Amino acid sequence: MTALIYCPFPDAASAEAIGRALIEERLVACINIGSPVRSIFAWEGTVDEGEEAPCLLKTSSKLLARAIARLEDLHPYDTPAIVGWNCDAAGRATERWLGAI
Repeated sequence: MTALIYCPFPDAASAEAIGRALIEERLVACINIGSPVRSIFAWEGTVDEGEEAPCLLKTSSKLLARAIARLEDLHPYDTPAIVGWNCDAAGRATERWLGAI
């Protein structure tokens, strides 16, 4: 089964470096790094804002928990926002690709 992870990074360079590490460690098959987005968020009792690089990582359900744990270890934020979920449906080719990680 296919799983996805969403996680913003402070910049595209850190997203690329960590994404490559997760791919090389065979925890994810792909990372899509988006254009910068403006984030407004509650942090330590105040409202703050900044630019981030949104990322979507593709993996298999069997690797989801390990991929999230490793991403949390590698991420430059002290408290990264990482969410992962199993997909209800995916194409057969996608399932084969992610099942081969």
